[in-house]
Amino acid sequence: MSGFEPDHRVNSLTAREENAKSNVVIAYVFMLLGIFTGVFWLIGAIWAMVKISDARGTYFEDHYVNIISTFWWGIFLTVVGLVLALFFIGYFVLLGVWIWSIFRMVKGIARATSNQSYRPMFNPFS
Repeated sequence: MSGFEPDHRVNSLTAREENAKSNVVIAYVFMLLGIFTGVFWLIGAIWAMVKISDARGTYFEDHYVNIISTFWWGIFLTVVGLVLALFFIGYFVLLGVWIWSIFRMVKGIARATSNQSYRPMFNPFS
């Protein structure tokens, strides 16, 4: 075996894990729509905050943490960007927050639909 053969094992999830996965994908989709509409950003975050207790102890719990932290950091950095927009640099901050948020949501959806937990790519504190 060369190591490049496809993995034919079935990664079955329990009903609780399937429910957690479905809810996290819904929250990610709402958050992505919210990048463009605003109100869905809030709906996605609230959805994740309400449903996180259903995902405790599953592969998907850290996806909920990702959504909630992205929401709060996004709000904070958006306020900073709006204040700094008076000095033009804020527009770059707002663009950066927008790109960062999209990246985290797309990465989260990709990992959730592959039945993987959300792990930061680089964490210097772990």
